[in-house]
Amino acid sequence: MKLAFLALLTSCLILPGSYAQKPTADKEKPAPKEEAPTFSGKSRTLDLDRQVVTNGQVTIKGQRVPYKATAGTIPVWDEEGKPVAGVFFTYFERSDVADRSARPLVISFNGGPGTASVWMMIGYTGPRILKVDDEGYPVQPYGIKDNPHSILDVADIVYVDPVNTGFSRPANKDVPAAKLFFGVNADIKYLADWINTFVSRYNRWSSPKYLIGESYGTTRVSGLALELQNNHWMYLNGVVLVSPTDLGIKRDGPAQGALKLPYFTATAWYHKALPADLQKKDLTDLLPEVENFTILEYIPALAMGGSMSDQKRKEIAQKVARYSGLSETAVLQQNLDVPTNFFWKELLRDKGQTVGRLDSRYLGIDSKDAGEAPDYNAELTSWLHSFTPAINLFMREELNYKTDLKYFMFGPVRPWDNTNNHTGEDLRQAMAQNPYLHLLVQSGYYDGACDYFNAKYNMWQMDVGGKLKDRMEWEGYRSGHMMYLRKEDLATSNENLRQFIQKSIPKNSTPAKYSGSR
Repeated sequence: MKLAFLALLTSCLILPGSYAQKPTADKEKPAPKEEAPTFSGKSRTLDLDRQVVTNGQVTIKGQRVPYKATAGTIPVWDEEGKPVAGVFFTYFERSDVADRSARPLVISFNGGPGTASVWMMIGYTGPRILKVDDEGYPVQPYGIKDNPHSILDVADIVYVDPVNTGFSRPANKDVPAAKLFFGVNADIKYLADWINTFVSRYNRWSSPKYLIGESYGTTRVSGLALELQNNHWMYLNGVVLVSPTDLGIKRDGPAQGALKLPYFTATAWYHKALPADLQKKDLTDLLPEVENFTILEYIPALAMGGSMSDQKRKEIAQKVARYSGLSETAVLQQNLDVPTNFFWKELLRDKGQTVGRLDSRYLGIDSKDAGEAPDYNAELTSWLHSFTPAINLFMREELNYKTDLKYFMFGPVRPWDNTNNHTGEDLRQAMAQNPYLHLLVQSGYYDGACDYFNAKYNMWQMDVGGKLKDRMEWEGYRSGHMMYLRKEDLATSNENLRQFIQKSIPKNSTPAKYSGSR
């Protein structure tokens, strides 16, 4: 669990103080498997180039959607053509489509770095989805069910597991994995090459293409947008950032300290910890007030530092306390800049509970109520509780991918080289060069690792001149990092994706160009 926590720790903003269909009784059995299950002495060694195909169907928005699922590996090659790794993927194609030339392809990544694509595949966009309760908590018996909100009705989807996640592995122990795979720019470079191979093998060059990434996956896809464009001449129609990281955009000093306050407000509102006049407001009516205070008063106040008068300091402390649910004393003791770790511990300290980092709706209990940070991440252990059995059942029983390899929910990818991370600027440049390219950002209000207001700040700083804002959009949801685990947000967020895809495909023969002045 500690390794899982560390993997997600760097996937987001580190602010001070990460189908084939199983038959059921009421539906017809799937087609016979195309590959019989076999095991051998090499079943713990990855076959670098092997695919297994099954078939299924799902009803999406009342429409029957048949599909083919391909689970397997495609190699990564070095510059001399030698295979250095096998990247595992799961590819869902709607099978009643005769012509794929205009059918969108969505290429999906999760984050960590060091975690597989399991989360969005069986939690969000795929045709089969995790069995959890309506708020996203584990239930038994474990398993998966049909996803009536999947975007497979409008787009084919390939879920990609970077090296040492899922079943993906280096070719052998002599491969210099740290150099080739485990860093911001190394990751982007080899995955762009892999995408080129995939698109070529599956004849998808003419398809409108989209990248979607969650958490650290947003860093990945932001960099990939420019890498694919500049070095593979592959132009995208859209990039989707789900719970984005800082994308290498600097926010030191006062901005870093202040930007998390709107998230504090959302969390305190959820737990009914705000003053009565604020608590009675609807969340989305309240947050603009806090955002304005953050930009217009809080950041300037933190910039003043020790030059601030005692009266001004007290006024700011009172407002921060009012909007965060904390005491004025606690805010002053933190010099007006409340660390997130402290907030997670302090907000419900008097009730003996902590709030989750990635989703503050989740509650934890510590051995001691005293302290500066929670003992563990309540939301992460809950998610692993439900996702791990489900993905292993799904891969081995439904997709018929037989192996004795461990499925890495979190794999060994550290140390991770974070130097020269300029992925936010990469994405801006890709959008500037490609008039077809659109951006959608999705955030949960209760995400304390990749919080929603920092996601907005990314967009403002990527496009300081406002020249791209007509192709950028942001959507917020009343849940956390994996907003799709909440039933209501699963429907809404998938519909937002569906609409984004459909409206970012240009009408026939519309040229990719900027209009000149008249």
